[in-house]
Amino acid sequence: MSSADSSASPAVPDTVDNAAATPDQEQPYLQLGLKDDEYARIREILGRRPTESELAVYSVMWSEHCSYKSSKVHLRYFGETTTKEMGEKMLAGIGENAGVVDIGDGWAVTFKAESHNSPSYIDPYQGAATGVGGIVRDIIAMGARPIAVMDQLRMGPAEAEDTRRVLRGAVAGIADYGNTLGVPNIGGETVFDASYAGNPLVNALCVGAMRAEDLHLAFASGVGNRIVLFGKRTGRDGIGGVSVLASESFDEDPDEVPEIQKGDPALEKLVIEASLEAFAADLVVGIQDLGGAGLACATSELAAAGSGGMHIVLDRVPVSAENMTDAEVLCAETQERMCAVVAPENLDAFLAICDKWGVEATDIGEVTDGKTLVVEWHGQIVLDAPARTIADDGPVYERPMTRPAYLDALNADTTAALARPAGGEKLRETLLTMISAPQLASRKWIVDQFDRYARGNTVQAEGADAGVVRVDEETGRGIAVSADASGRYTQLDPYRGAQLALAEAYRNVSATGAEPAAVTNCLNFGSPEDPEVMWQFAQAVRGLADGCAELGIPVTGGNVSFYNQTGDTAILPTPLVGVLGVLDDVARSTPVGLGTEPGESLILLGETRDEFDGSMWAQIAHDHLGGTAPQVDLACEKLLSQVLIAGSRDGMVSAAHDLSEGGLAQAVVEAALAGQTGVRLVLPEGSDPFTMLFSESTGRALVAVPRTEEPRFTAMCEARGLPAVRIGVVDQGSTELEVQGQFTVSLDELRDRHEKTLPALFD
Repeated sequence: MSSADSSASPAVPDTVDNAAATPDQEQPYLQLGLKDDEYARIREILGRRPTESELAVYSVMWSEHCSYKSSKVHLRYFGETTTKEMGEKMLAGIGENAGVVDIGDGWAVTFKAESHNSPSYIDPYQGAATGVGGIVRDIIAMGARPIAVMDQLRMGPAEAEDTRRVLRGAVAGIADYGNTLGVPNIGGETVFDASYAGNPLVNALCVGAMRAEDLHLAFASGVGNRIVLFGKRTGRDGIGGVSVLASESFDEDPDEVPEIQKGDPALEKLVIEASLEAFAADLVVGIQDLGGAGLACATSELAAAGSGGMHIVLDRVPVSAENMTDAEVLCAETQERMCAVVAPENLDAFLAICDKWGVEATDIGEVTDGKTLVVEWHGQIVLDAPARTIADDGPVYERPMTRPAYLDALNADTTAALARPAGGEKLRETLLTMISAPQLASRKWIVDQFDRYARGNTVQAEGADAGVVRVDEETGRGIAVSADASGRYTQLDPYRGAQLALAEAYRNVSATGAEPAAVTNCLNFGSPEDPEVMWQFAQAVRGLADGCAELGIPVTGGNVSFYNQTGDTAILPTPLVGVLGVLDDVARSTPVGLGTEPGESLILLGETRDEFDGSMWAQIAHDHLGGTAPQVDLACEKLLSQVLIAGSRDGMVSAAHDLSEGGLAQAVVEAALAGQTGVRLVLPEGSDPFTMLFSESTGRALVAVPRTEEPRFTAMCEARGLPAVRIGVVDQGSTELEVQGQFTVSLDELRDRHEKTLPALFD
């Protein structure tokens, strides 16, 4: 299935075929998403009118999705706030296919998150499936084997019929693709909110592992080295995806919406194995995945990152559709394709590996002297341009920013006047309402569709604060990963909202006993042409960057997704933050479930405040969003992290669960159900039971401590200055949750209310 017959380069034509763009013919650059000044700049770069292919390539590569033209000026702040000390363990960072971190013992881990939002609304199954496929290929391109995926889903109201369509399709697409690949899905989130009704978010995260010396970067160097395209045949699917779906608002006109890419996970699995075998045999200079903008992106980025130019004979590209034009072949976003740079002496061996795995591979060109990308189509040059101007030198905009006019009134509309349950049975009713609401109900219906234990290295997944995976079977070294976001908090305060997402993901990783090491992100916002959206975005970036600097962990890369809106109404600003943590031995990772040790004491770490603005209680009980987001104290988060890690390492903590959405009540219910054990809570004397149970104050965790370790653990907390209050015990002989002096509810009723909601809505 491999072909090397065309490896000898033919004579290169010395003129550009401009027949399709005669001087008296107006070029359709506006239809391709290019502005007047952008088109003028392309003409200035080329010194002539662009060909059809050049126009198409510049339009996709200068789109918002590929060029980050509206976000670059703000994303630079991540680099400005990353100190040398923070970057010591970072082997590859922003600008690469994925960030790479040294985790010790000669191992490195690469991870990244990306969005596939609009495609997942049009075709939920294929949109979500190919979102997984795309992020997996980013990880492969670094030389790593994918070891885990996660998903972050934001949907409209759970009761809406269209939410049923989108969620069912997206979950099935994620499950079928990941399960077929044999890559475990170790966690994620599903959030329901009316703001996402016409624009759901489907963000996918992938983690890969490799020996540190096996890291590969994508670039095209070495004059005469061959460019090999391997994987699926190129078709018309996805043409214009990055420029229409990801880089502007669209109205779902069937004539305007591109054909959504179709995934083939069985083929992707073969592409993974062929790529990793070629890396292991040292047969490739570098590999680049083909995702957004297809071959146009892969070739221009490889050439721009390397020391040479590139000559591509486009008509050698295997195609699956008839009568494709040169522009279509260049810009198609067909999935399961990779582009490799291979030395001539290694070409036959590389093609033989592809053939062994049943992957079609074709030599389509070579690395040339100079800096120019030249594309030939049936004997004519259809593209001749400096590669860097396509891949790196797109327009950079400093778009106007304005603090939203609605913000003062929104912040003034607090929860102070909302009716609160007085206690006793009212608290019990509130608890049952909260845990059975779609916002907080069990996600078991979703996660049961995923293979969480493929490859046999998953240690924690469903219901865990963070997914935990073993990397090294000999030493037990492994990682923990969590990804979090709160559009509600970010709507109230974008700077603080981004830090709250960071704090929660950081806390989740720490709760497993892992030491947080690095951050990735996926920043989902409305139109950058709206000054209020740009202000939200800039504030969120600064909040996240400042937060990472205070915590001492670097941002290794990420993704920006703009134009997430329906008409003029943007989604809640949703900066997704992923945190990677490192465990020297996953055998000591701390579980969520209570009851692993007899006679455990329950200790609440951190300070509980009366903070309900933007909370789940405000949304579920009152459909209210307003006020001020909870305080965030990153110094306290760092202290809490140190205590959780030390407690895990020294055997003082037998279970841990972070406190976030739904507060202490939600955490206790989840931990008790996970451990299938009764719990008796004794709230601090003089405290307000409602506040203690449902506040969403940050910097808190619930830990179970064996009685024998309680003095040592509490002494450690006191010495470090971390508030620690004994609030109850694990009662293994009981099948109830008792809040002393308030109410009692059986585990059976809790489980029934918690687990039946999503099946009733979506099954």
